[in-house]
Amino acid sequence: MEILAFGVQADEKPLIQRAFLGHHEVRCLDVFLNEDTAPIAAGYEVISTSVNAELGARVLEVLAAGGTRMIAQRSTGFNNIDLKAAERLGMTVARVSYYSPYSVAEFAWTLAMAVNRRIVRASTRTRDFDFRLDGLMGRDLRGRTAGVLGTGKIGEAFTRIAHGFGMRLLGWDVAENPECGELGMEYVPKEQLLAESDLVTLHVPLMPETQHLIDADALKAMKDDAILVNSSRGGLIDTTALVTELRAGRFAGVGLDVYEAEAGLFFLDKSLEAIEDDTLARLVTFPNVLVTSHQAYYTEDAVGQIVDATVRNVLDYRAGRRSENVLVPRS
Repeated sequence: MEILAFGVQADEKPLIQRAFLGHHEVRCLDVFLNEDTAPIAAGYEVISTSVNAELGARVLEVLAAGGTRMIAQRSTGFNNIDLKAAERLGMTVARVSYYSPYSVAEFAWTLAMAVNRRIVRASTRTRDFDFRLDGLMGRDLRGRTAGVLGTGKIGEAFTRIAHGFGMRLLGWDVAENPECGELGMEYVPKEQLLAESDLVTLHVPLMPETQHLIDADALKAMKDDAILVNSSRGGLIDTTALVTELRAGRFAGVGLDVYEAEAGLFFLDKSLEAIEDDTLARLVTFPNVLVTSHQAYYTEDAVGQIVDATVRNVLDYRAGRRSENVLVPRS
């Protein structure tokens, strides 16, 4: 059987091909799955998709009409998939429920340190042989407060690094993580965490309950000189409200690896096009903001685990097995 994989990055392609070797043939495409590209999948029983695929009801109907019966998504998040429509159409859907939490946690820290120590501005200057220090002053993080919203595996990994920095630890989650508690984390209401934290990082899934978790009121509750990092999902932050606060001169730094309207932008080369998203265009102009293109997970270790799990999901589907990765079981 040949599997069709959408949205495959150049670095990812050899990993996917090697993982499927000896099991199934795989055809890798760099285009992302959406309503325009869905007809390409006609005749493929199994397809694999990336996190930015558009898998609403209309796309799923096109896939089902073309014979697709299984979708293996190469990500943990699945807010882009209409699971009810998939179930109605008799389609099996699986995701990757776990991969290296260190990849995302370490990258979140990379963003935090980059904006704190003005690394991008410093690098740009030295390329022009400007070696002044004006405007590059950061802060020691030791003794300051880290607020971790979401203390699952990634949040715990972030917390361990914060503990190594010697920071006070505040956490917020629906359930406390005892591992974080052993590191000295104090669980507090979200409002208290935002008000007292010098560094706020987001590690919660995007669901209706967490959409715009950091809204205008939450942003106003934060310290004027706080650092805000989001390496989870773009929809957790009300970006329009964030731009408003940035225009008012607030926040020491903001590091964003995700953006709520990133579909159709991230993972693509738009350098020769006019960006129609005025909010994103304004966001990247702020000197204290660093935006990257959803790359926190992008390490050899994490991508290797994602690909291996995707192969297992396909093999389980073919064998009629069900694992913790299955979101919609085989009918």
